[in-house]
Amino acid sequence: MMGNTRRLPAPVRVCMTCATALLAILAASATAVSCASAVERLRPPRSTLELRLDDIEASIESEPELAIHRLGAFAALYPAGRSEDGAKLASLGELALHSLEAAAGKAIDEKAWPLAASRIRSLHALGKGEGMPSEAELLLFEARDRLSAGEDLEAFVAASASDALSPLVASDALSFFARAAALGQRGNAAFFLAAAERAGASADADSRAWALGQDSAADMIRGVATVWVDRGIRIEKGLGLPDRVIGSAFFVDKRGLLVTNYHVIASEVDPEYEGYSRLYVRLGDDASARIPAKVVGWDRALDLAVLKVELVGEYVFSLLGGANPLVGDRVFAIGSPAGLEKTVTAGIVSAAGRRFLQLGDALQIDAAVNHGNSGGPVVDEKGRTVGVVFAGIEQFEGINFAVPARRLAAALPAMTRGGKAERPWLGLTVDEGRNGVQIIYVAPGTPAADQLFTEGLFLKSVGGVLLDAKSLIPEAQDILFPRRPGELVAVELSDGKRLVLAVAARPPLPLVTAAKVDSRERMAAPLFGLILSPASGSGLAPSFSVKKVLRGSVADEAGLSENDPVEIRGFSMDEENGIALLDLFVKKRRMGYLETMMRLPALLDSPDTL
Repeated sequence: MMGNTRRLPAPVRVCMTCATALLAILAASATAVSCASAVERLRPPRSTLELRLDDIEASIESEPELAIHRLGAFAALYPAGRSEDGAKLASLGELALHSLEAAAGKAIDEKAWPLAASRIRSLHALGKGEGMPSEAELLLFEARDRLSAGEDLEAFVAASASDALSPLVASDALSFFARAAALGQRGNAAFFLAAAERAGASADADSRAWALGQDSAADMIRGVATVWVDRGIRIEKGLGLPDRVIGSAFFVDKRGLLVTNYHVIASEVDPEYEGYSRLYVRLGDDASARIPAKVVGWDRALDLAVLKVELVGEYVFSLLGGANPLVGDRVFAIGSPAGLEKTVTAGIVSAAGRRFLQLGDALQIDAAVNHGNSGGPVVDEKGRTVGVVFAGIEQFEGINFAVPARRLAAALPAMTRGGKAERPWLGLTVDEGRNGVQIIYVAPGTPAADQLFTEGLFLKSVGGVLLDAKSLIPEAQDILFPRRPGELVAVELSDGKRLVLAVAARPPLPLVTAAKVDSRERMAAPLFGLILSPASGSGLAPSFSVKKVLRGSVADEAGLSENDPVEIRGFSMDEENGIALLDLFVKKRRMGYLETMMRLPALLDSPDTL
């Protein structure tokens, strides 16, 4: 038995001095790991795009703008390259420039005016394009062609955009005036009459008196329709209930084109919607027949859509000449609240510059609107169209808003071309401050990330337009708005760099796309307004310190302040409801470093992106 007895090892005795030293080493190692991890988590992810010169060369003929963008990205990634690489870059740059000039000339020859304008703007971003038509001239060429083809809406919008850049000459202004008058579109006629008079011409007395007159509410009601989207049957608690979406729309062209909200007809065009959906328009009361309609184009970022029916509207709303209403101005909303057709409500403009849409700003109105009013027109006391109602924002129950008419006019060209309106995207989240527009986040895999934009810098100019401390984010968005994906735009930063990059197509929810590839620590800035910096921690979990809290952000409202120690314990997104949640362990400095757990909610649909 003794031979089978196992001997246990003797207890290991460690002196207290050695144990203390060992614990200190372990603690220091943990702190070093924690700090290194925190630094790594805040570092922007490197682009996976392999920018090889032979690949760039292959794209020069077909996509010269993209080739120029990639050449800039190559130079940014490898600033200290070999001398032969520098020579090759210069050579490829010249080839790409010549290719772009040829592409612009071809677009002009083919009378592809929007494409020609885009390519000439790209040349201007490079400091080239001398001798080519100006953007105002290209818009006027397009307007004349559209007018000859009977595409009145597109012609009027292009002519007004040309007039904004360079005043119309008298003959053109009178030509568009005559067409608007023949169509009975008083507001559009008044706009071109004013342009003609600025150019020293005028119309006859009767035509002038008519153009300066005013349409009645009874007239305008005839141009408003009820939108009816039949989505079949939904099951609730075992019962089958009709699934209907009701909205409003209004005619903007004699060809049967109407404007409404995107969210009203979303099931018709959303690729993620898999159910039944049929779109109809009703022109009279609830006894009128439902007329099949189709979606021509839509702009999700502005919550707008264009529909078409095979009939001529009795009244067509004019979109030109509606001055931006001031706070306190009286307005009227026309639509079908809860399906009650031909309803007119009155109120005032309660506020301007509200930031709820992805792009631009909105009007706040106190005219009574409800579900069903969405997509209806808002007019002023002179009968001029000043906006498009969008109602039903859950977090602002009982408060009503409208997309300004000037934004609708700017959005129409892309929507009438058909399909989804692609908007430009640099890949930036920005913040307004006393010093201007500051970059707080650069999304990975975007044009700005390719060109190594630096977070914390300020935008000094975009597209050749200077931004100062008084410039707001919507103004920067307006500069980019007409750009086509792939177009070159010049951006000047506060560090003196001037970068030329090709804008990409804007994702439906830009920050959702970014969050799927970036770290939760970096997403704290664009979503919650919480800019972090690495800090020493006592454990293995990454620790951070609050570097900055953006004014008016979710983090600001939650009471966080600079230098608060923070640990991120969780992050999740609910895409269906458009919400992100951030779980934090915080020691609030202003409360004596009181330790607390908090959950911050934020909307995924941020309006502060470029």
